[in-house]
Amino acid sequence: MKFTVNVDCTPEEARSFLGLPDFAPMQEAVLGQMQEQIQKNMTAMDPEGMMKMWMPNAMGGMQAFSDLQKSIWEQMTSVAMSDQPSQTQSKKRKG
Repeated sequence: MKFTVNVDCTPEEARSFLGLPDFAPMQEAVLGQMQEQIQKNMTAMDPEGMMKMWMPNAMGGMQAFSDLQKSIWEQMTSVAMSDQPSQTQSKKRKG
């Protein structure tokens, strides 16, 4: 014997029917606290403050990053420049 029961109810009705607790008020309170904390942190975050957090010694960190970029660029250009004479010499030999 097989039978099927279909129940049409909202999640709140199902929780109360099964005797489960209603966490909606607690969830709203926690979400409200989280929202307040996020808003406080967002107003406290300015670009300079974020740079200080992300990079040690804010401007020193920027200078170090700039130096790194400059170093990489110089290495790339030196490699490119060293390749050019060998290509021109090989063309002269062929010609």
